[in-house]
Amino acid sequence: MRVYGLKNCDTCRKAMKALPEAELIDVRVDGVPGEVLAEAQARFGDKLVNTRSTTWRGLSEEARATPPLELLAAHPALMKRPLIVDGDAMYLGWDKATQGALGVSA
Repeated sequence: MRVYGLKNCDTCRKAMKALPEAELIDVRVDGVPGEVLAEAQARFGDKLVNTRSTTWRGLSEEARATPPLELLAAHPALMKRPLIVDGDAMYLGWDKATQGALGVSA
């Protein structure tokens, strides 16, 4: 299981604490493989981009109009976190639905 997120993100820390066997991939340091991003975008659509982040608020309207995959390649911290990949399954965020699907409690 791989968790794509940020090592300093509180939500990612909570996910990692609940999933001790998972490997954290820091998106700022290591990035997200293109095929993983493309699959996540196909599954989650616009939800993949965190439009409530400070990075998003700092972007110009022109930059915000960039296609999501290009935007995430240029600004990996814009991705909603965590993105959890477990075999063929993918989960976005650390809400009760994700926790339930992974069999963990908060």
